[in-house]
Amino acid sequence: MTTQYKPTEKELEILQVLWTQGPATVRAVNDRLGKGREIGYTTTLKLMQIMFDKGLVSRQKEGKTHIYSAEISEEKTQNQLLDRLLDTAFKGSAMKLVMQALGHKKPSKEELEEIRKYIDQLEGGMK
Repeated sequence: MTTQYKPTEKELEILQVLWTQGPATVRAVNDRLGKGREIGYTTTLKLMQIMFDKGLVSRQKEGKTHIYSAEISEEKTQNQLLDRLLDTAFKGSAMKLVMQALGHKKPSKEELEEIRKYIDQLEGGMK
């Protein structure tokens, strides 16, 4: 993935399926996306063909079907999207982003514990 290209919302949905399930056919991706809503097979096929052209996914032919795989990592994609969000919506302030996220949806006790551990790690590295 080039640094300029960011997946669209629909492309991210497809990538989420491939990151979770691993390599899959268009039918398998479409079935997964269709849980709870109606999505046409040809729509999913077209999106995945476009994603192949963009280099977001690769495909291997097996018989009459293609098996698609994500070509970009979930972590790299999250980092690029987070950087963009941080710069555009929060003027580069990580504190504002974290405060907004924590205020928007109450974290679980487990999540708060992980956040505390992470802050402790960050503070330990500063000493």
